[in-house]
Amino acid sequence: MVALGDFNELEIAREVDFGVYLTSEDGDILLPAKYVPEGAKVGDFVRVFVYRDSEDRVIATNLTPKAVVGEFACLTVKDSTPFGAFLDWGLEKDLLVPLHNQKEKMVPGRKYCVYLYVDETTDRIVATTKLGKYLEHDHIDLQENQEVKLLVTGFSDIGIKVIIDGRYMGMLYKNEVFQPLKLGDKLTGYVKAIRPDNKIDITLRRSGGGFNEVGDASGKVLDLLRQEDGFLPLSDCSSPEEIYSKLGMSKKVFKRAIGTLFKAGKIHIAPTHISLLDPSDE
Repeated sequence: MVALGDFNELEIAREVDFGVYLTSEDGDILLPAKYVPEGAKVGDFVRVFVYRDSEDRVIATNLTPKAVVGEFACLTVKDSTPFGAFLDWGLEKDLLVPLHNQKEKMVPGRKYCVYLYVDETTDRIVATTKLGKYLEHDHIDLQENQEVKLLVTGFSDIGIKVIIDGRYMGMLYKNEVFQPLKLGDKLTGYVKAIRPDNKIDITLRRSGGGFNEVGDASGKVLDLLRQEDGFLPLSDCSSPEEIYSKLGMSKKVFKRAIGTLFKAGKIHIAPTHISLLDPSDE
């Protein structure tokens, strides 16, 4: 059975003037000529994305959409009508968010986080901004300090809402984030804590790194010092934002790292900067 709204490996059954037909258990599917790979012939298998065109016919393309069925994505509204909004998802036919699937009326030009699914009644690919029912809340299969993939989905007074591994909702606390983030950003994070109510706290750096974390940070500081001719305008007095912008680490880890390098006789620490004792230090 062909997977609507996803990629499929299908065989070219026959050629026509306007493309090729691909064979599937659900019947032949047209791959328009402009999407047929150069040199492809009858009997070859091609990887295509299958969806419905503007006339509601099942069709194939070799374009890659910004999301497939079963995924969360943050997409921009191209148009809004009385029955729904249309999102740019990278294909010729825009993605519909029916009016009843909108938490609030969607505005053209704005980006929203949505979930894609196939509507059982119409057999059409649609999206929804009502994400809760597509996330897991009761059984959290995560461990503290586990590395996870994050999708930024919203902002609140206390922090940044993220979807974790496409399964759970979590929170990055504002006072622990030292880089600019925007809706739709994808990044790597770590599970900081799973609370008794199953709410998940996330951090952008591995906690409890201990010696290894400080060792890695010390190496990063040394590498950057060598690249910058032995001088960095960072010190204990620098702001967390300045340190994160330059080194991608928290101020706490930075202070431990330069303390370790100072004790090892590698660097000099001044009120406004740090420097290599020997710029050619290896």
